[in-house]
Amino acid sequence: MKLHNNVKGSAILSLTALIWGLAFVAQSQAADSVPPFIFNSLRSFIGALFLLLLLFFKRCKTGTPIFPKERPKQKQMIFGGILCGALLAVSVNFQQFGLALYPPEAASEARAGFLTALYVVLVPLISVFFKQKIHLPVWIAVAVATVGIYLLSFSGGIDSIYVGDVLVFLCAISFSFHVLAVDKYGEPIGGMLLSMLQFATCGILSGILSLCFEEIVWTNILAATPQILYLGIMSSGIAYTLQIYGQKYAEPAVASLSMSLEGVFAALGGWLIFGNTLSAGEFWGCALVFAAILLAQLPQFFAKKSTDAVEK
Repeated sequence: MKLHNNVKGSAILSLTALIWGLAFVAQSQAADSVPPFIFNSLRSFIGALFLLLLLFFKRCKTGTPIFPKERPKQKQMIFGGILCGALLAVSVNFQQFGLALYPPEAASEARAGFLTALYVVLVPLISVFFKQKIHLPVWIAVAVATVGIYLLSFSGGIDSIYVGDVLVFLCAISFSFHVLAVDKYGEPIGGMLLSMLQFATCGILSGILSLCFEEIVWTNILAATPQILYLGIMSSGIAYTLQIYGQKYAEPAVASLSMSLEGVFAALGGWLIFGNTLSAGEFWGCALVFAAILLAQLPQFFAKKSTDAVEK
């Protein structure tokens, strides 16, 4: 039964990774005509509305309210939603600005996909400051990722580094803090509710920044409606819901390995849709970054094995 559940969960989470990977293609398309702040504001509001509707139908079945009535839980919900939403806003805007600044000849989807996925390696490193132990495979993963980043962005010398690479790497750092915040508030608030609140916060913050710094051309936004809807409904709403259900079936190690395919699907999407190809150095850089992501998850895998052995 456990094997069957892992296969089922892995299939659901691989579909989730596919949706997220193709999101980089949609983001890259929209980056040519729609400013980053308004793009992220609209996609976040659509995602928040989609999740609010799911919560409404879910709570109708259970008869429980969407929002907690207890004062302490309300304060925790508001603080957690704003904190996670603010970190999400920083992350997605760094990412979208990075995608917008890649030159046409860059395989932007692949580079952004693998650089963003580095948060899997960065989260354990940041955890050091919270006095958590770092296992040897994680340190090896950091070394492998460093070589991978060099091949991906630095192998041609300083001139081969794109501003987009720097911004997307900052996105990965910000996403690392976002993952830690979600880990802290996800369970007490509820995953779907927290996600809805953080998307709403991200939408508000990005909207304010757009009004302050961007010139909004509605004809361009209307032209990018398919990309915005894909990011809002598919990437934010459906993929997140699939993640919740997938993680119910798959063990944590299997789940994280399946979701690591996001960068691979981003590269494949860029190749199939735009014909973007990687140089030999960029290809091996992506391969090493992917290997580092897998290595960083080995401690979790063995910890799960040890727990199972003790339970038996």
